Amino acid sequence: MVKEMEITKVSIRDRLIADLKVIMSDPRDYDFSPRAEINSNVLTIHNEGDDSSKTSFELDYEMMQTIERDRMLELRVKFNVDGMHGVLLHKTPQPRDGPKSKKLAQPSWKTILPLDM
Repeated sequence: MVKEMEITKVSIRDRLIADLKVIMSDPRDYDFSPRAEINSNVLTIHNEGDDSSKTSFELDYEMMQTIERDRMLELRVKFNVDGMHGVLLHKTPQPRDGPKSKKLAQPSWKTILPLDM
């Protein structure tokens, strides 16, 4: 189940792109079906069947023109799990960069959503 969602950035390239940060309650929870809709000039993204996790962003004129032309949105989602992706308190004294360095995995994916207008 989705605990929290936040739109971090909205930009225009060939189409409108929204970056979304999603915090899940459990690492084994896969119940995420995003839906996007436009009311006047406000983009709202929510999880299907869950009205409590909802986020919105106010679009400017150029973004609205792109939305009306394409009628779709590219969504880039970064997933976090509550309590699992916290702040690292004890850093290693010799940090290594390169092909053998280890980093905390952070799953992400892209999708294209149709818009309800």
